[in-house]
Amino acid sequence: MAAIRHGPWVSDRGEAGDEEATVLEALGLDEAHTAVYRCVLQQRVASTAEIAAALGMSLPRVRSISSELEGLGLLARQASNADRFVASPPSISLRPLLLERERGLTRAHEALAELGELYRRSADQRTVADVVDVVVGDDAVRQRVAQLQAASTEQVRALVLHEVALVSNDENVEEDRALERGVRYRVIVESGVLERPGWLAAAREMTQIGEEIRVLPSLPTRMFIADDQMALVPMRSQGDDQGFGALLIHPSGLLDLVSAIFEEYWRSATAFLPVAAPPSEEAVDRDLIRLLLLGATDAGAAAQLGISLRTLQRRVSELMETAGVTTRMQLGAEAVRRSWV
Repeated sequence: MAAIRHGPWVSDRGEAGDEEATVLEALGLDEAHTAVYRCVLQQRVASTAEIAAALGMSLPRVRSISSELEGLGLLARQASNADRFVASPPSISLRPLLLERERGLTRAHEALAELGELYRRSADQRTVADVVDVVVGDDAVRQRVAQLQAASTEQVRALVLHEVALVSNDENVEEDRALERGVRYRVIVESGVLERPGWLAAAREMTQIGEEIRVLPSLPTRMFIADDQMALVPMRSQGDDQGFGALLIHPSGLLDLVSAIFEEYWRSATAFLPVAAPPSEEAVDRDLIRLLLLGATDAGAAAQLGISLRTLQRRVSELMETAGVTTRMQLGAEAVRRSWV
């Protein structure tokens, strides 16, 4: 889909094209199918070669899409030339598809309500052993994390260790979608996370769209809590090199305890407050002091700021001289007093 979205035929589509795309996407068709159908609508009759030339798409791709649209009744072949297509009237061809999709959605909502009621009844009868489900394997855990974020409506809380993340920023598309829906994210990271290349820029970007980040020197485990409905914690302890898995905790006293533990850590953690200004010397100094206050090593802070270790240490010495102090601890206190951070 990435290549389709950036094709040469996307940028000149007007409001009518957007509405057509919305209709076809609601039917489960992507932008390429929308473009082919719209092209034939505009030209009245078009061959696959003409469609491919007009849209800048490959001929085999256009032939495949045209056949799929023909199967849906949106295109029909010209009687005199099987490689030329005409578009079926939208009012005739799209209405039955939309009605069927609406019926399908209605059935899905009814099934969801029925399944929800079955789950509620079974939840009322849960035993102690049923409070926790075991999720085995990295892929299964990643899937659960994505599902929990997709289902969240109010807030997501997470503890993040300095070890390599189970789900990378690029993979975690559900986080962006949840933030767009207004879900509140509160995340506590170990100070070692600050050593990751590019973390500072990524954290600044996430906080600007509503994520709250705090830092602690160390954390006992990973933790992921979706609303007050589910929590996910590792099945193994830190340092265990066995296969990865997780415990999925349902509403219970155990879930209440996990939530309370997070809130206790949240109260004691240090807020991460990124600077929104461009990377001027003053902004770099603020980021430098903030990283050191959060517990980053000199090497880690230098990597985040994109400067050499020697430059960082020289700048720290200059800041200490400006502040009239002799130790880094005094520099931190003076920086807070002078509102440098």
